[in-house]
Amino acid sequence: METPLEKVLISYYKTEMISYLHTHPNEFEEAVALALSDKQPFAWRAAWLLWSCMDKNDPRMQGYIGKIINVLPTKNDGHQRELIKILSLMEIGEEHEGFLFNICVSLWEKTNKKPSVRLNAFYFIVKIANKYPELIAEILLLAENQYLESLSPGVKECVSRLIKQLPRK
Repeated sequence: METPLEKVLISYYKTEMISYLHTHPNEFEEAVALALSDKQPFAWRAAWLLWSCMDKNDPRMQGYIGKIINVLPTKNDGHQRELIKILSLMEIGEEHEGFLFNICVSLWEKTNKKPSVRLNAFYFIVKIANKYPELIAEILLLAENQYLESLSPGVKECVSRLIKQLPRK
């Protein structure tokens, strides 16, 4: 039996889903639990909805950062993309940054992954590198042609712009 939120996730358009979650704030926790789960098709949709309903550094998500990072490697491409987008809105503490950086590098290096997952992972890699400039040399290696070949011209251009924005010594 589907919960009311699950029914919304598979029956409504995005605007209606956002409105539903705003008018039923008590279901935010269920949305988070679904986003962390493997219960498809609800899990990735819940993550997608959460990202659309969150504020930057949303206090409701603070306690879930570690859990999201821990489940990230186990999810499929679309679900990973949405979870990374959630994390991109949050301030990630030092206790999680290294692990998340490694996960994002691993996702980026998997050239068979969907470009949208890889690009979101790369955005996060660059975000961390801006905080820790000593990582820039490593990031430049990640922008070599072997990692770019499978990407569309548009995604390659995004990566190129991100590389150009990195601080130089």
